[in-house]
Amino acid sequence: MFHTIISLSYTIPSIYLFTRFWQFYIEKKQRLRFFIVFVILFSLYPLSSLINDNEAGAFGEILSSASNYLLPYFLYLFLCIMVTDILLLINRGIKIIPREIVRAGTFRNRMLIVILSLPAIVLIAGIINFNTIRVSEYHIDVPGKFSDLKNLRIAFVSDFHLEEKTSVEFVNRFVKKIETVKPDLLLYGGDIVEGFSSPGNMESFETLLMSVKPKFGVFGVPGNHDRLTRSDTSNFFTRSGIRLLRDSIISVGRSFTLAGRNDARETTRMSASELLNKAPENLPVIVMDHRPTEPGPLSLTPADIVFSGHTHHGQLFPINLITSSVYELSRGYMKKEKTHFFVSSGIRLWGPHVRTAGKSEILVVNIKFVN
Repeated sequence: MFHTIISLSYTIPSIYLFTRFWQFYIEKKQRLRFFIVFVILFSLYPLSSLINDNEAGAFGEILSSASNYLLPYFLYLFLCIMVTDILLLINRGIKIIPREIVRAGTFRNRMLIVILSLPAIVLIAGIINFNTIRVSEYHIDVPGKFSDLKNLRIAFVSDFHLEEKTSVEFVNRFVKKIETVKPDLLLYGGDIVEGFSSPGNMESFETLLMSVKPKFGVFGVPGNHDRLTRSDTSNFFTRSGIRLLRDSIISVGRSFTLAGRNDARETTRMSASELLNKAPENLPVIVMDHRPTEPGPLSLTPADIVFSGHTHHGQLFPINLITSSVYELSRGYMKKEKTHFFVSSGIRLWGPHVRTAGKSEILVVNIKFVN
């Protein structure tokens, strides 16, 4: 169903693009060339989805990368054409630009250059944004109850989507950034490993992630992309020094209680109240829940802080407008009842390595425990 929706979202705008270019921007003598080029470019995405990257070797990787960048380029090309058509339609009524100039070849050629260039600029900016790791820092006050701590600094990371093709350099930059942040506690909010990843660079990732050793440890929860039915995938977390909490609660000394929920796809997942009503009443309660789908129920539990990811904040504008309407909190911070909610747009992405909504971020939350 997901791939059907993506395919329709790709095909229908592409038909509109082809039609408008053919009608307005392409001269008759160039139409055959345009047809050939457009069909080749259009075919890259469906062709890449049919080819197994590992079996196709270098060709498969090149095809996959090209189609991944072509998808957002087509999206912004479609938006650019649509906005241009709206402006041309308005111009018909108010006649700011005379009709003979609009129909002139010079005007159309200049418009074509602008229409092709703007999506490319947006694409490049999105690639830079994706590859730039940023820190989003917050300060909150939480009832300390009987905690022996006055302050706690948490780094939260979600949606790493690590696979054999992930850049080791990117993971190394992440580790160095975490070292500069100096958290007391590091939390992973799910979707750390992309499916059943084969060895590739995974051993390097395990070594790098294992080197991060904050005072109170490293914990995580599974996401919908973390496949935990195969032992090797599960062992990745152990070898990386990440302790998974799956519908379980632990008390970290006399400092705080940490709870981790199973992903919502798990039919046996405990309800928020069922899990968190087991939390001790004398310590602050910190919760990891991969999907930010239950702020209401969680706000009625003993949870003081809830960390989530999953949304990617839409990744691409204007998809972030959809995630913002679907989720009460698509990215950032809100307080509901007495509970502080944080949603990260993710450190990396699934799919095109382009981000025009949100940022590749590490959430850092400075907690002051008060009486």
